[in-house]
Order: sequence, then C-alpha cells, then structure tokens
Amino acid sequence: MGKTSKLIDLILHSRYVNYRIIAAFDVLLSVISTSLVLAFTNSFFKMNISWGNSLKILGLSLIVSILSFWALRTYRGIIRHSGLLESFRLLMASLFKVLFLTVIVYLIGKSFSERSILILSACDFFITFCLLLLFRLAIIFVYRFVNANAYNSNVLRLVLVYVGDDTTSPLGTDLLEGLSRSYGIVGYLRFGKKISLRLGRHPLFSIENGDDFNKLIKEKHIHSILFTKREDINNERERLVRLCEKNHIQMLQLPSINKVGEPGKPMLRRLPEVKIEDLLGRPEIKLDMQEVIDELKGKVVMVTGAAGSIGSELCRQLCTFGLKRLVLFDAAETPMHNIRLELEEKFPDMEIFPIVGDVRIPARVEYVISEHRPYAIFHAAAYKHVPLMEENPCEAVLANVVGTRIVADTAVKYGVERFVMISTDKAVNPTNVMGASKRLAEIYVQTLSMSISKGEIEGKTKFITTRFGNVLGSNGSVIPRFREQIEKGGPVTVTHPEIIRFFMTIPEACRLVLEAAVMGQGNEIFVFDMGTPVKIADLARRMIDQAGLTPDVDIKIEYTGLRPGEKLYEELLATKENTLPTPNKKIFRAHVREYEREEVVASIDRLKVVAETVDRVATVREMKRIVPEFKSKNSIYEELDKETTSK
Repeated sequence: MGKTSKLIDLILHSRYVNYRIIAAFDVLLSVISTSLVLAFTNSFFKMNISWGNSLKILGLSLIVSILSFWALRTYRGIIRHSGLLESFRLLMASLFKVLFLTVIVYLIGKSFSERSILILSACDFFITFCLLLLFRLAIIFVYRFVNANAYNSNVLRLVLVYVGDDTTSPLGTDLLEGLSRSYGIVGYLRFGKKISLRLGRHPLFSIENGDDFNKLIKEKHIHSILFTKREDINNERERLVRLCEKNHIQMLQLPSINKVGEPGKPMLRRLPEVKIEDLLGRPEIKLDMQEVIDELKGKVVMVTGAAGSIGSELCRQLCTFGLKRLVLFDAAETPMHNIRLELEEKFPDMEIFPIVGDVRIPARVEYVISEHRPYAIFHAAAYKHVPLMEENPCEAVLANVVGTRIVADTAVKYGVERFVMISTDKAVNPTNVMGASKRLAEIYVQTLSMSISKGEIEGKTKFITTRFGNVLGSNGSVIPRFREQIEKGGPVTVTHPEIIRFFMTIPEACRLVLEAAVMGQGNEIFVFDMGTPVKIADLARRMIDQAGLTPDVDIKIEYTGLRPGEKLYEELLATKENTLPTPNKKIFRAHVREYEREEVVASIDRLKVVAETVDRVATVREMKRIVPEFKSKNSIYEELDKETTSK
C-alpha cells in the first residue's frame, strides 16, 4: 500500500512526465502503426510486400516519425491539460509523417504501384493519428480517475465555483485540481433561472433564492464556495455572503495566478479563506497614483510615525514612487528596525534613512528636517488608543498637540513644501481625550496655514489635514482582536450591541492620503468617503460564522459596555462644517471655521504648561476650554462638563 500511495501521489503532483518518454512513446506508436498497416494491406489487398521491403518501410517510418514529431514538438505539452490545439498538432504531425514516407517510398520503391502507396499512406495516417490520440486520452483518463477516487476518503471539502454572469470562460478545473487534492470540485454556481448546462467537465447549477441554495448544498454535500476573482467578492450581492454565513459554508478565494505553481515551489495544498475585510459591503477604493508619482518623484520625503500601521504603509507605497530619499522618523526602536529591514529588502535601490527620534523634542526634529530638507512631510506620529489616552491625557497633549506643533513650525522654518497631517474622525465633536488632542492639532495647523496665506508669517508650506475612520488590521484594532478571541474559543467581546464604525483598509487609506497630499493647496481638511458604517456586533457574528461556528452557541458574544471616552458612532464632519467636492469622488473638502492665531498659540502654550505638571484633570479642563465641543462620554471627565454647564 505504501508503494502504491507513493505512485499515486507522484501521478497527481508531478508537474509533468519527462518529454523524452512522451517522444519515445509517440515514435513507438507511429512505427507500430506502420507495421499494422503493412500487415493489414498484405492480408486484405494481397500486395505481397516482401520482408525486406517491409523492414525498409519500417526503418523509414522511424526516421520520418522522429523528424515530424520533433518539428511540431508534439511531446512538449502537458498531456493532462491537452485540448483542441494539441489534437490539431497531432493531426499535422501524422500528416507530415505520412507525406514524407509516401514521397520517399515512391522514389525508392520501384516495385510499388501508385495504388498500393496511396492505400498504405491513407491507412498509416489514420491509424497513427488514432493511436497518438488514444494514448493521450488514456493518460488523461487515468490521471482523472486516480485524482477522483484515490483519495476519496480524504477529501475534506466539496466546492462549488462561483461564476456569476460569466459563463463564457470558467476557470479550468485542472488548475483547481492542481491547487489541492483536499478540495473536490462539484460544479459551478450562479444566480439565475435554472438551465441545464455544463462548463467543461462540470455542471452549472443555477439558483434563484435561498431555498434553492439550501437544497443544493444539502444534495451535493457542499462545504465551500470558491470565488475565482477578487471582484466577485466585492460586487457580489450580499445575499450570497449571507447564505454562506447562515449555512456555515466556508468562502474561499483563489490565489493570484503568480502564486500558483511557480517553478521550484510546491503547489498550494490549501486555499486561503476570504478575508473579513472583503465582506464589509463595498469595493476597495482604487486610485490612479500617477499624479502623486509625478509630484513626488525625485524628491525627499519624510514620514513621522514611520513604524506605525499607517506610517509604515505610507513608506511602502512611497518607495514605489522613485523618490530621491525617504526619511523614516519614529520613537519606537524595534518596529523601526523591522520596517527598515523590510524596506531595504524590498527596495534595495531606494535611499532610506531610518532615524529614531521623538516629535516632542524640538532639537531632534530640527536636526532631521534641517539635515534632509524634505519636500513633503507626512505626519502620522500620534498616540491613538482611546481608553489609554483617557487615562494618560497629559501624554496625549504632549505627543499629539505639542509634537504636531513642533514638527509643523520646523517644517515652515526650513521651507518644507507640503505638510500632511493624519487626523481621525474622532476629532469631530470629540468625546474623548484622544479625539480632542487631534482636534487641537488640527486647529493649530489650520491657524498656522492661514497665517502663512495672509502673509502674517513668512513661509511657503502648504498644510493639508486628512480625516478617516478605523483602519483594518492596524495595531490593536477590532478585527485582529476578534480573530484572537475566536481562535481561543471565545468569548468575543463587543462594547455595545449598537456600536457602529466606519472601516477602511490600511493601503486604501494611505492611497487617499497621498492623493489628498497632491490635491491640497493648503489650509484644507480632507474627509474620505468611508462607505457604509458597520455594526461591530454584526461584524463579530460574521467572523464567527466564517470560522464555521455558530454565534452564541459555539462562541459567545459578550457586551462589556462602552469604554471610557467611547461613543456609539463616529462622525466625519462637525455639525458646523460642510463639505465641498473635489476631483476625486472619494475625497471631500471640509469647509471649516477660522480661529485667531494669537489666541490659539496662547491657549496651547497654557495647555503645554499644565500637561507638563502631570495634572490629568487640569489638563482635560484646559482642553475643554479650548475646544468647547469636547463633551466626554463614559468618562470621569464628564464632571468637568457639568462645571461648564453650571457656569
């Protein structure tokens, strides 16, 4: 059994049989064909071809067969993937062989009549072609039989391949068979009226509603639905995803073709599951980055917070733009080391300067900017975790407000052309310290930009602020946490049954930041179209469903209550602001009210002094004075709002 199993495994997973073996079999079959023709014609047509002449003809058949098959490369194709083109190649090779043989026999065979030569040629052509074709069909049959039956007891997943409306060019099932013997392809699936069709070797199943779907998966014992294109996931009607989740049907995504069967690499044994970020109800935002590339190519660019989730992705994308130099600035040593190694490996020709430093230290910031003179600065350095900053408001002020001020002032001093600040939707009508600190940073940057435009301050820096919501996969974000909790068997913790959030992937958020950086003319706050907000409890249920488990049965969902500073929903615009369109339909410009610079500077000076005393309550009280719309939620600082109301 062991040797048989190894043989079967070799048949299934060998890339192809050595072409010399195929060529040898082709030539052997061709010569056998000629010998059969000689025997046939001698018996039925009484041609009386002598043994000597028969041997000569067989020798000639050997030579012309080798030449014909070599000329048409009949042995080069992978037989189990053979199609009409390969059949035509065999037909032409058989024809060439017989033509060569006929001409040679006619020239040297004085004793042969034209009639006998024509009979020999016609029979030889027909039998040669048939034997070559049958040989390949036999190999295909054996391969498919073994593939379908040898591991029948080990097949883990029966799969339907979703094809949508495209039934003209379904994915070849041979490719699917090559990906994994753990998945058995049952057929193709689409929405539509029931029709009897086959696509290749498999049937096409049409469903019109959930009942049809339920009946089909039960009859065929379906475990998984395979999407062959990324857009199938993004544009598919929500009902298919919901039907899969309801019936605990695993959703799979075919890897890109460059990851399948690369030379020197084994074929994939398992298919990756669809990521939850693909199921958030909207297609990924695609942008033409050429304008951004044209703007930044050959320039020096600096990224603060370069080792963080957003900062590191900005660095990855910027490295593809042909920059003169990329300056990485971050206080976190180990993450900085990691992103440096990654960028140097992926972009060996890129000039990268990783610098460990803190935006709160003016001398360090000035050294970096004066030394490298960046054309643009992307300011992503910030403390961002809401509950943590609620407990450490003084640090939030010093990093997010004072740190932004130091970098912005230094950028103006050394003639940086563009300064892009990464802000958050939590800065709008803030209910927590983190959001309020980012709003204060926005206000300072706005007033600085307005002062430059009015000529009150000498400088040329264009300040652009970008706001967006939660990014998937960022450090400490909800989806990685849910995954960990599901892997541990639960419970999955959600703060509130009705809490909703906007979501965006890190790469698309960074693309929008880069687009806004080039689009902005200074003193703008750009707001991104985040799509439809997602209820976090629904997201948790869908993730549990995708894991093949039942929410509240296999994995419990627990509601822990809103955390300090957390609100049920986030806004992208304050109530006193409105938006204006931009050339990019995914980016809007917020029309914001102006502030008096002298008053803002004096207020932040006072706030800095208070924060440095490490007096949490006094620091938050001062923040609320500067930002009156800052109303705390689920926080000890709500008492401060009562003080303001009583006054």
